Amino acid sequence: MRKSGLPRSSIFFTSKVPPGSMGYDATKSEIASTFKETGLDYVDLYLIHAPYGGKEARNGTWRALVEAQKAGQIRSIGVSNYGVHHLDELEAYITELESKSGKGSGGEISVGQWEVHPWLARNDIVGWCQKRGVVVEAYCPIVRGQRFEEPVLQPMVKKYGKTPAQVLIRWSLQKGLVPLPKSVTHARIDENADVYDFELNGEEMKSLETGQYAPCAWDPTISTD
Repeated sequence: MRKSGLPRSSIFFTSKVPPGSMGYDATKSEIASTFKETGLDYVDLYLIHAPYGGKEARNGTWRALVEAQKAGQIRSIGVSNYGVHHLDELEAYITELESKSGKGSGGEISVGQWEVHPWLARNDIVGWCQKRGVVVEAYCPIVRGQRFEEPVLQPMVKKYGKTPAQVLIRWSLQKGLVPLPKSVTHARIDENADVYDFELNGEEMKSLETGQYAPCAWDPTISTD
């Protein structure tokens, strides 16, 4: 980042608390380590990577993030891979903190990140977030290329002259999500961004409601610890 010459305001930096650093003290150390390693003055977004470690650890990690945000070290905080039961638990903890220390003292879930695509729409989680104004970032929006040959995609690929990846990213955008396609290839990065000159119609969006629950990555949302 420093070598890029870009002003800090042009960079959006996200970090995550890894599963091995859950809990208040461990998270405080993890945050300190982030600043030491990056040399940044602040982090734009800090997420809890997964809901592992148990309720006490999850709550402690959240409290550490809230404190760092109030200290100006972090702009926004949120979660990743939380199931609805984890989200309900966190919402209750935020309410508990506010009942003790006043409104706003419990922090706010600004962003949530999950694997979301037509074969894993997560309507329950997305609905929970959208009802509360939580931004949903969708990782693996193009399903790691594993679904490019799916018959349901081909009519749209042909009709719009777009790649399967572009159709899937467009689906994500029209669902109100923030898709996070990954690539190190400049041409692929440009291709992934070229999705604003077409729009899937209602019938096409409906055809992509597969009803399947098929993660292509890990799925901590089902954790019950």
